[in-house]
Amino acid sequence: MAQSGPGKHFRRGVSLMEIMRRFPDDKAAHDYFASIRWPEGPRCPRCGTDNVQSGTTHKTMPYRCRPCRRFFSVKTGTVMESSNLGCQAWAVACFLMLTSLKSVSSMKLHRDLNVTQRTAWHLAHRLRVAFAEEKGLFSGPVEVDETYVGGRRRNMSNTRRRELSGRGPVGKTAVVGAKDRATRQVAARVVERTDARTLHGFVEAHADPEATVYTDDATAYQSLPFDHATVKHSLSEYVKGDVHTNGIESLWSMLKRAHKGTFHRLSPKHLDAYVQEFAGRHNLRDRDTLDQLAALVVGMEGKRLRYADLIA
Repeated sequence: MAQSGPGKHFRRGVSLMEIMRRFPDDKAAHDYFASIRWPEGPRCPRCGTDNVQSGTTHKTMPYRCRPCRRFFSVKTGTVMESSNLGCQAWAVACFLMLTSLKSVSSMKLHRDLNVTQRTAWHLAHRLRVAFAEEKGLFSGPVEVDETYVGGRRRNMSNTRRRELSGRGPVGKTAVVGAKDRATRQVAARVVERTDARTLHGFVEAHADPEATVYTDDATAYQSLPFDHATVKHSLSEYVKGDVHTNGIESLWSMLKRAHKGTFHRLSPKHLDAYVQEFAGRHNLRDRDTLDQLAALVVGMEGKRLRYADLIA
């Protein structure tokens, strides 16, 4: 479904109706996942051999590794492992997570997939693990900024307000992010504090030593060991020639819209998972929808999130 309009009109989108025609049942979705994961034929996820028996009589494991003598499926060794959901439900969930800019709540997934809310919540967090990826060093210019996520104090109970002392971001969780203007890729994560040591370490982990770094005038960024320029937000200066942090702030804008409009509450415990989802979706946004779907399937490889670990 090609679009002709503003924004990302150059991408080739896919409608929900087309997704349902593409994945009418579990077999069609299974074959799709297998084609992305094993383009040259099935391989054992444990030893990597292609000496595999296909079409076994096992109820849920259609493949058997001859050297390992163990059965496996397309879900084995991915975030889908041990899931009782069919491949069709996983494919539709991937599509919904990819095409919903402000994400999808577990209650909506519960209704759309006809599963329990607990199952939908676990499924969504598994896909957030698939979104997470390690980025190389950004060549720059690199925009770096931090934000704070949490409820507004005026909306809290009097008891909760009395527990908080101080002003500004007290009681909120800090997130720091970087955006490479050359590739338009972003990296972000939750941090315990926004002191110089933490922020300098984040920048050094994501920006090439020769890159130019743009930040606001926060004290923590002073003495940053890079070619460094700032805009003075404290004086209402937001753009100074090429110097600004508007690119990375657009990621914060989307995250906070989702906080208020989709999830309503993001716990500090799970906040980093949501940050990885929004960063991952941002990094895929210039691709066609089917290419985004394939990239997410590739991101499932070698990752696991058990429910017990999620609630621990």
